[in-house]
Amino acid sequence: MRSPRRLLLLAASSLALLGGAALPAVAQDAQPSSAWAQAASDVPVDSAVRFGTLPNGMRYAILKNATPPGQASLRLRIAAGSLMENDDQLGLAHFMEHMAFNGTTYVPENELLRILERLGLAFGADTNAFTSFDQTAYTLELPRTNDETVDTSLRIMREQVSEALMKAEDIDAERGVIEGEERLRNTPALRSFKAQIALLAPGQRLSNRLPIGDLSIIRSAPRERFVEFYEAYYRPSRATLIAVGDFDVDQMEAKIRATFADWKPKATDGPNPDLGTVAPRAPETRILVEPGIQSSIQLNWVRNPDLDPDTVSERRDDLLQNLGLAVLNRRLGEIARADNPPFIQASAGSGSLFDSVDIGSISAAFNPGGLTRALETIDQEQRRLVQFGVTQAELDREIANNRTALENAVQAAATRSTPGLANGLLGAANDDRVFSAPATNLALFEAAVKDLEAAQVDAAVKTVFEGQGPLALVITPDPIDGGEAGVTAALQASRAVPVTPRAEQAALEWPYADFGAAATPSSRSEIAAVGATVVTFPNGVRLTVKPTKFKDQQILVSVRTGIGEEGLPTDRFTSQSLAPMVFVPGGLGKLTADELSRVLTGKIYGAGFSIDGDAYQLSGATRPADLQLQMQVMAAYLTDPGLRPAPFEQIKAVLPQFVAQQRATPGGAFAIDSAGYLASGDKREIFPPADVIAAFTLDELKQGVTQGMASGPIDIVMVGDVTVDDAVAAVASTFAALPTRAPAAQPLRGSDQRRFPAPTAQPVRLTHTGPAEQALAYVAWPTTDAVDDRTEARKVAILSEVFKLRVLDEIREKQALAYSPRVSSSASDVFTGYGSISVMAETAADKIPAFYAAVDAITASLRDTPVTEDELNRARLPTIESLRRSQAGNEYWLSQLEDVAAKPASVEQIETHISDLESFTPADIQAAARQYLKPDTAWKAEVLSDKTPAQ
Repeated sequence: MRSPRRLLLLAASSLALLGGAALPAVAQDAQPSSAWAQAASDVPVDSAVRFGTLPNGMRYAILKNATPPGQASLRLRIAAGSLMENDDQLGLAHFMEHMAFNGTTYVPENELLRILERLGLAFGADTNAFTSFDQTAYTLELPRTNDETVDTSLRIMREQVSEALMKAEDIDAERGVIEGEERLRNTPALRSFKAQIALLAPGQRLSNRLPIGDLSIIRSAPRERFVEFYEAYYRPSRATLIAVGDFDVDQMEAKIRATFADWKPKATDGPNPDLGTVAPRAPETRILVEPGIQSSIQLNWVRNPDLDPDTVSERRDDLLQNLGLAVLNRRLGEIARADNPPFIQASAGSGSLFDSVDIGSISAAFNPGGLTRALETIDQEQRRLVQFGVTQAELDREIANNRTALENAVQAAATRSTPGLANGLLGAANDDRVFSAPATNLALFEAAVKDLEAAQVDAAVKTVFEGQGPLALVITPDPIDGGEAGVTAALQASRAVPVTPRAEQAALEWPYADFGAAATPSSRSEIAAVGATVVTFPNGVRLTVKPTKFKDQQILVSVRTGIGEEGLPTDRFTSQSLAPMVFVPGGLGKLTADELSRVLTGKIYGAGFSIDGDAYQLSGATRPADLQLQMQVMAAYLTDPGLRPAPFEQIKAVLPQFVAQQRATPGGAFAIDSAGYLASGDKREIFPPADVIAAFTLDELKQGVTQGMASGPIDIVMVGDVTVDDAVAAVASTFAALPTRAPAAQPLRGSDQRRFPAPTAQPVRLTHTGPAEQALAYVAWPTTDAVDDRTEARKVAILSEVFKLRVLDEIREKQALAYSPRVSSSASDVFTGYGSISVMAETAADKIPAFYAAVDAITASLRDTPVTEDELNRARLPTIESLRRSQAGNEYWLSQLEDVAAKPASVEQIETHISDLESFTPADIQAAARQYLKPDTAWKAEVLSDKTPAQ
């Protein structure tokens, strides 16, 4: 069958470089069909979705869903991507996506986005598109489902796919934007992906059809090439519209028909491509030396793609195969978390790459010098699975975890997210897969695993590693001794080593069920304004609970204590900077992380850890049935963290390679180096040098973290599908049962402060190790904080949104200096007076002076002239609608309520957020620009390649 279009060996970052997620191509030599996948399948389709086809061949899928209420998601898919391009059109499928936003018959250039902004949609957040190898998709997130918003949005989508003007002068103006995107995406990850598909699909169309295309064609293709592609592939028979949201289905269907029924193709249908065939392959090894890349080894087996339709039988086969792979991946994870592991991480997977080739793979990432051990381990673990299979205990564990997830999906089906459902329908359309309901998925799963034996899974998972190969690909920042012949010899030597069955693992019991006698609350008060209840306990624990109906079967929890970064020195590095990376992987005192996962099989719980400016924070997510367990897990991490040597030493070994990877791009290098500058040298914000990291000790980290978390009140916030009484009971027997804690420590001298850097006469020069043509420019101005009254910080945030509109218009569209310039504002809720507005662009080195000149002109205009009411609303309305969308989710309330127990006055700040934004006038924005966007307060930096001569 057509498997989901994700190949597990491809990193998510690589896929993002292609303009979108990997999705399937249509079958060779077949024209688009108006039939949905369910027409050729025995898998029951979700009956809540209305599927239809217009007389012109355009398909649609409509689903009513009220999470969040009053909103909708639209997706318009065109079944054409870079695979459909002729040799003289390479890159034009993606270029065409850009041109769909650059003027249509009835919507002038630059007006399309402004129309949507006036309705509360923001470019990038709510208005977007992506191009992949086999499809192009346009997406809109509608803040409201009234007639004006829906009708306008549908009309604009129709205009984009049938009425794009593609004026020659507009194409020429956009060429620089595409060049900027190519420059931005030309990273080590993309170059490694190119090497990967060259190895896996040589001679096939896939290997030379990356969506970003050929720069020479992008720079010179005449308008006729665009028109040829647009008219051949942007046509009703290749279009699918998906609408999910809080609307009447009949009315939405009528609107879709009224908008798209008269769409007629303007030329003959473009042919579907000959994707080529999988060539006969012998075992082969290739090495890609790519500075700045993570060292990795892949073993791949290739075979012809399985294009069978989506059926119950096919799903069962996939499930059995995936259960076997889940066992193998769990084994690999346990090896990675052991002492002195042979790799950083490893995984195995199976997938179809755009209907061109099916691939089974096992891969590992390792530290430099670790190739042989990594190669031997993944080879032998793969052969161990094939030769001896899985144990029944391992299989039962994966079945239990899958069952829990599917059962939870059924129970939460009524509150699935609208964007998630729209994306799911889009994926199903692209995969030619039946969109089935959660209850159907559970029923099919139960039928497939009934009386399932390990031997059946063994037979299914073996097929992953059958086919032609292995094709070995080593990606490394440094040359490999012995080259490809040496890697081949190492693999041959490993394959000659016999493997033995995996040893059975001992049964475990959960040892953290008793923290003492359950406490009785000492007080309980309602905060009606935000729908929360604050409960205090005799030992000082404070619980804030907000029951919601946003998402069934979801409860989010945070636990905060101590004083966080305020207890750390500003003038020296400490090992606690590594704590967020090693705390949870270290497990608990009585259980390793793997033992913890094993003993809690079939449970839903979470464990996260961070050090914030003023607190240490534990976080988790669970469901009502596992709430008690979730609180036991978090209490155990507070009172008995494992902090084991293995994850600590592994992180110390990984970080130097991580830094090298970051420095391979301007954005990565800036992220590493700028934080310390922007905090005026505060070492809590600076990434420690390699020699400092090497000197860190686990004992020092343990002492710092345990002391930091040992004192101060415990504040717990719980939001979601929970009652106040259940929340109280879960806390009463865990955190409230602990002994009374000592008062919070006092901040170290100066640690309760953070300062913006002094202005720079010339930009601070930073360097990256990537291509010389890649650079970054940055400028920031100090603003204000959000410690108490947040109104001023909110005004600055709206100023930054107006600034963003002008930056996109001037720097991206008019001057094409950068593909994705970014404007942002920040305001600390811990450090008084610390906040900023910044603008950043990854650009060509020779365009940096023009960038700064454009920024100076924009800031001067903001200071000198009030913005128009229209521009203010185009900046403000998307912000307000995004906030309203957030307020219909548990995540927003978890963050907002974290300090209400200690600072009741913060409730008013929560209540006034939207009214503050609505109250700002053009004069207020101009006044803020005059106050903050001053040339003599700006801090500037530029990131140039280390290959660029110093000026």
